[in-house]
Amino acid sequence: MKDTDTPLPPDALARRLTEVYDLVGPLYRRAQRSVEQGLAAHDLSVGVRAVLTLLHRNGPMTVPQMGRAQAISRQFVQRMVNEAAARDLVESIPNPAHRRSSLIRLTGPGQDAITAVLDREHRLLRDVGGDLTDTDVATCLRVLGAMLTALDHVDDA
Repeated sequence: MKDTDTPLPPDALARRLTEVYDLVGPLYRRAQRSVEQGLAAHDLSVGVRAVLTLLHRNGPMTVPQMGRAQAISRQFVQRMVNEAAARDLVESIPNPAHRRSSLIRLTGPGQDAITAVLDREHRLLRDVGGDLTDTDVATCLRVLGAMLTALDHVDDA
C-alpha cells in the first residue's frame, strides 16, 4: 500500500499538479458560465460581481488592493468599479491611509445585489455532494493556494 501522507518527489508532484490544472480550466469556465447565467437577472457582469464580492467579504478597499487580490490589472478593476458606481452599487469614500487612493465601498443597493447573487450561488453549491469533508476542502484550498503562490512571479498586467 502506498503511503499517501508522504510528500511527493518533485517530478511526481509536477505530474499530479498537471492533473489539477487540467481540471481547473474547465471548472473555471463552467463556473463562470453558471455565474453569468445567475447574474443576468441582476444585469451584472462577472467583473462587477467580482468587485462586489471583494467588498462584501473584505469591506472597503482601494482599486489597487482589489487588483492584487484578484490578480488582475488595476485598470480592469477601475473599469468595473466605474460600471458599478454608475449603477449606484459602490461609492468612493476618503481613505485615511492614502489621500490619492480612495476607498471603494458597497452602497445599500450594492449590498442587496451581491447578497442575492451569493445566496443563489450558495444554493447551487449545496448540491455538489460527493461526501466531501471539511478536511477534503481544506486540503483542496491548501493545494490551490500553493499552486497560486508558485505563480506569483507571473505578471498579469
